[in-house]
Amino acid sequence: MDNITASELAGFGVGTLLLCATIAAPKIDAFISGSQRISLGMCKRCGNVRKIACSTCRGTGLVKEGGIAGFNLIDDLYQSLGGDESREGSIACIKCQAKGHFSCPDCSTT
Repeated sequence: MDNITASELAGFGVGTLLLCATIAAPKIDAFISGSQRISLGMCKRCGNVRKIACSTCRGTGLVKEGGIAGFNLIDDLYQSLGGDESREGSIACIKCQAKGHFSCPDCSTT
């Protein structure tokens, strides 16, 4: 890279900004939704649903086997776009005992 033009430098800057925004988006969303729930008088963690989705199985009760540490990009993308989850190669989630959720520790009495 002998000479970098101003356009290339601006492109690198915009790309970096977009990458940082993408990484920070879930945290910003959680902060905003928590603030909105508090202003509406709801529970900050669950929104008065009294249940929190399991972080391991994402609320499905099943964990996929295989892939790199159980991670398969194609299947995850397919499921996020509304595809049915294939039950092949799935085992029951140990963390939530295959329920997919926990009782909210902030507002649930049981």
